Amino acid sequence: MPAKKIFILDGHPAETSLSRAFAERYAGAARRAGHDVRIAHLSDLDFDDDFGRGNYNDFKPLEPALQSVMDDIEWSDHMVLTTPMWWGGLPARLKGLIDRAFVPGRAFDPRNPKLGGMPAPMLTGRSARVILTSDTPGWIMRLMYRRALIWQMRGQILGFVGIKPTRFTYFAGASDPKPGMIERWFGQVEKIGAAAA
Repeated sequence: MPAKKIFILDGHPAETSLSRAFAERYAGAARRAGHDVRIAHLSDLDFDDDFGRGNYNDFKPLEPALQSVMDDIEWSDHMVLTTPMWWGGLPARLKGLIDRAFVPGRAFDPRNPKLGGMPAPMLTGRSARVILTSDTPGWIMRLMYRRALIWQMRGQILGFVGIKPTRFTYFAGASDPKPGMIERWFGQVEKIGAAAA
């Protein structure tokens, strides 16, 4: 398998977390398999997460941290996001990063609509993996919540800017895992990291 350029974003706002551990395990396995890896931790990034003005004609300039994230996405063949699901969605700071960084002219082009009038995506040619942790059992996620966050990430965020396909790894019971469960999860993450999947 040819080497891939992989950008990993640990989307947990805390300095220590299961998401961070997954990001580092994936990175280590990918590097050992010969892939080129860049990694960023949300807790290390200095930026204003409030979109503020609320329009695409007069948005805030990107801080160096956000410029770096976008540079790393544009450099990559494959993007990995590790994040918890909180209240059915993304952590506020991670959502703020997306709101601020995925701007017109960098992530999508509203002046060049594709079929149906949707803006043209500008981050095509990349795949993604989202490693999602939650306390919600998988069957509740599927049947009651209809996998809403997964639909949002796949279609309305990553897919909207052209990053696809997006695959998901879902770990439930993250706040109080059964004995040995975290080590099994680490093994799964390392396996997909070695495969750059």
